[in-house]
Amino acid sequence: MVERIPEEKINEIRQSVDIVELISEFVHLKKQGRNYFGLCPFHGESTPSFSVSPDKQIFHCFGCHAGGNVFSFLMDIEGISFQEAAIKLAERGNIHLQIDSSPISNPVSKENEQMIQAYEQLSKFYHHLLVNTNEGQEALEYLTNRGFTREVIDHFQIGFALNKRDMGLNFLKRRGYSEEFLERSGLVIKSEHSNEYFDRFRERIIFPIFDNKGNTVAFSGRILTEGQPKYLNSPETIIFHKSKTLYNFHKARPNIRKKQSVVLFEGFADCISAFRAGIDNGIATMGTALTEDHVNIIKRNTNQVILCFDADAAGQTATMKAGELLQAAGCHVQVAMIPNGKDPDEYIKTNGPKNFVNEVIGSSLTFMAFKLKYYRLGKNLQNEGEKLNYIENVLNDISKLGNAVEQEMYLRQLAEEFSLSLDVLKQQVRKMIFQSKKGNIHKNNPPLQKVMVVHADKKLKPAYYNAERMLIAHMLKSVQFTYKVQEKLAGTPFNVDDHQAIATYLYAFYETGNEPDLSHFLTFLQDDQLRKVTAEIGMLSINDEITEREWTDYIYNVLKYQKMQKIKEKEEEQKQAEREKNYTKAAVIANEILQLRKML
Repeated sequence: MVERIPEEKINEIRQSVDIVELISEFVHLKKQGRNYFGLCPFHGESTPSFSVSPDKQIFHCFGCHAGGNVFSFLMDIEGISFQEAAIKLAERGNIHLQIDSSPISNPVSKENEQMIQAYEQLSKFYHHLLVNTNEGQEALEYLTNRGFTREVIDHFQIGFALNKRDMGLNFLKRRGYSEEFLERSGLVIKSEHSNEYFDRFRERIIFPIFDNKGNTVAFSGRILTEGQPKYLNSPETIIFHKSKTLYNFHKARPNIRKKQSVVLFEGFADCISAFRAGIDNGIATMGTALTEDHVNIIKRNTNQVILCFDADAAGQTATMKAGELLQAAGCHVQVAMIPNGKDPDEYIKTNGPKNFVNEVIGSSLTFMAFKLKYYRLGKNLQNEGEKLNYIENVLNDISKLGNAVEQEMYLRQLAEEFSLSLDVLKQQVRKMIFQSKKGNIHKNNPPLQKVMVVHADKKLKPAYYNAERMLIAHMLKSVQFTYKVQEKLAGTPFNVDDHQAIATYLYAFYETGNEPDLSHFLTFLQDDQLRKVTAEIGMLSINDEITEREWTDYIYNVLKYQKMQKIKEKEEEQKQAEREKNYTKAAVIANEILQLRKML
């Protein structure tokens, strides 16, 4: 069990870490007025609805309603506990914590942590064998002859696994790991015949695979001698998922953010070759197609993506699919074309780093220009049918371009190449745009009457709901105002359960001597849902002072709703009494209703 962090240390940590700086490491933020805005890292979106307030030190998404302070952001983005977030933020803020920071004793997170530690320890061991031992000399010379400097080897923590059946197994067993655990981790294999365990990686150059936080979670081993497979990879485990892993992301992220662009490769070998050529903002998928999880990771850091995949047919098809996925998510996509069907590693070896940087990466095509080339693959444009099919495909993509100048440029290019009328092509594109919009309306929208109802419900919140939110917004800024509300309501609760819970916590927060501090109060709250609602209310734009009329209206609407509910209940009781022909009771209830109406 991790030792509890004192409240004063929590406050010290919170005050030492700027929320804008923290979130900027995960989300590309732009300043608008007093706040910063970006694409929400917790749900997919193409229009920024994620807001960060440097004054209040909180964040809130108007789309998915995520919200909180530095602690809750780190907890949500990395999937860790409050205690773990506090420890990480303390390190960031140079706050010394005199506590036992051993992992939380959650069985799942404990196994995750142990598996990461096993990979980390074996990774260091493999690296040591490569650079410091006679047994690793052959592998080191192999890498050196292929242009790997010691700096690159250290940067990627490249290692070497000896041709011994159980060296890694025994190394980790001496450190307390069981054979069964190491089999689950993918580091050893159990023989089907003898039930004995042996190392998965033998006589291979080891390339550690890191997760997005920089933890070693898998290996890829390249065979040093002749044999198959050329590359042997760790299986997927509880800590390693190809669909969520981008090679070199943790090291490239600062440069991605600095340059506001990323170069995406198909495999880690190309990524390393590109790094050696001078591309320090390169990342790679792990031998799998680009996924939405990958796209979300990329979009938190930049919208500018250069795809540099193999130039063969499979590579170009993968480029097309990846580009479509990125573009649909709102990214600006370019494609670095490698001539003569080569992959990035081959091109660099043949033509040198400078040509790769300038002639390939530096001369990237727009995604539309790439599509023009892609649609030609395998087509005979002298054939009328294939030519019309090609033109149709191109026009369809041009119709989806949001930039009118870009549309004009490609339409002119198409008109000149095939001797077509520019006006006819423009007319066809307009028709496609109209049909697309018409199709989207029928596909995405329910009948008009239902749409109107939904919008009305979404927009028109009850008066008491808005009144309670405004009261809480002012209560978050003033102790005196909070006690004034408490006194005026005289025990009458807010009508919305979340609002009442927030108010109750706020009363307790101030009664313990705390001053108004929204970020501090969010730490004080114990419920994630309440944190989100409070962050949303805290982002409301309100005046520093509330007028007497505003104050009276808010209180009136809170109290009025409950009285109206009471009147409705009495009216039902009166009707029931009349149905039972108990007219005396009905008259008494009618008088009660009259008194309640007078109170309104």
